[in-house]
Amino acid sequence: MKKVPFPSQTPISYEGLSHTQLVELLTQKDQLLDDHHQVIRHQEKLLDERKQRIELLEELLRLAKAQKFAASSEKSVYQIDLFDEAELEAAMDALIEQLPEGVLPETLRPRKRQRGFSDKLPRVRVELRLSEDEKVGATSTFFSKVKEELDIVPAKVRVLEYWQEKAVFKQEENEQERIRSAERPLHPLGKCAVSVSSLAYIIAGKYADGLPLYRLEKQIERYGAHLDRTNMANYLIRLNEPIKPLLNLLWEVQLEANYLQGDETRIQVLKEDGKTAQSDKWMWVIRGGPPDKPVIHFEYDPSRGGKVPVRLLDGFNGVLQADGYGGYNAVCRENNLTRIGCWDHARRKFVEASKAGKTKTKSKNAVPAKADVALGCISKLYAIETKIKGLSVEEKTTARQEQSRPILNAFKEWLNKNVGTVLKDGLTYKAIQYTLNQSDYLTGYCEDGQLHISNVLAENAIRPFAIGRKNWLFADTSQGAHASATWYSLVETAKANGLEPYAYILHILQHIASADTVEKLEALLPWQVKTAL
Repeated sequence: MKKVPFPSQTPISYEGLSHTQLVELLTQKDQLLDDHHQVIRHQEKLLDERKQRIELLEELLRLAKAQKFAASSEKSVYQIDLFDEAELEAAMDALIEQLPEGVLPETLRPRKRQRGFSDKLPRVRVELRLSEDEKVGATSTFFSKVKEELDIVPAKVRVLEYWQEKAVFKQEENEQERIRSAERPLHPLGKCAVSVSSLAYIIAGKYADGLPLYRLEKQIERYGAHLDRTNMANYLIRLNEPIKPLLNLLWEVQLEANYLQGDETRIQVLKEDGKTAQSDKWMWVIRGGPPDKPVIHFEYDPSRGGKVPVRLLDGFNGVLQADGYGGYNAVCRENNLTRIGCWDHARRKFVEASKAGKTKTKSKNAVPAKADVALGCISKLYAIETKIKGLSVEEKTTARQEQSRPILNAFKEWLNKNVGTVLKDGLTYKAIQYTLNQSDYLTGYCEDGQLHISNVLAENAIRPFAIGRKNWLFADTSQGAHASATWYSLVETAKANGLEPYAYILHILQHIASADTVEKLEALLPWQVKTAL
């Protein structure tokens, strides 16, 4: 550090100086001292800024290392220390099983592990027979069931040959022949060399199981056939058009609900007008519907602007749950929606701050970091949700008002008290600021028992897309992205309604070409076909 000369370093003789000269000299010295102190204060400020910058970089470095190498669990090191009664009740679920029958209601007991296989699975009887020599002298024989085995039959490839029967009629009046042909099944793509079963297999493979088309191509080759991945992609895009009427019906049913959840995630589309291949495009998801008719709506749009949710939620009136992204502000304002927040997003910010904190010890005397204290408070809210999971909507509302509200109020007071005590612009500071800014939305779930503490249902719906994206990486064109939105919508909606995705997609493809009325389309809605599958 460069030293600033101090005025006393140069000796000065004061003999023979007049009063005016002495005053002037002292004034100059005072000015030099002020300048010197100002330089010191500036240097101290630079040091503080540099120290703060180093701390921020170290925090980000610890977070990056934790994200790359550490476990992904959100459990806090101090979580046990921060437990209260509600959390202890949730933690003791494993001990409940030791209680005698009848002490606790069945709804509070952990679910027992299922034995055997589902009754819904088809069964093949395998008879283990005695030889004729072994049965010599027996008065009777009988069979007894000794075991069950799960048997998996791998996919097989075959060619369907359609032979059309034709009848010849001779007309008596002019003795000319008339031919009548058997009706051919309608195919959603018209003339197509691939069966609807094969198309359903491709769709389920990519959108339910996350397999990219090149892996499906290799898989089919192992079975002895060849189906080019480019052709598969074209089939998926072409099928998007005949499926649209069914999707429109699904969206209409969804908008009849009074509670929806929204989320969005990135998707890379290489060929999008007006955008570079590297720029972010977005896959939006709206999750919800009437209680017995859940719908998952995926929608691709190159924009993340507020106009997208305005279009997706046109006609919806109710409660919208989303994270703190401002893109939902316009639709909430225009449709007069009640907006609530997501505690998963708030908690995740504190988890990142905790992971980026300095190395922690599990000593009982160790003082937990503020991010860990916040996580302990948030875990109380989740423990209450676990406890009241089996209650009615009215009982949940009452429980949240009596148990969750006081915790929320105390937590907000704690946040206001500690926001100024942490490193500004650090991860803990940002987490506290986010939670305070969202506090009105984050308490909204307490007003109605049908609402959820987090956006978890929408996140669960979008998770298969995120997993699949790691495999297929990008969409080549916007048409492919729109097709992906279609098939993810149908696959996830099938799962939400308890249907096996392949069976539901196959059912749709078998009937969509002949669904020329609204009634026939409505018959293809997932809650209408449960008995048919």
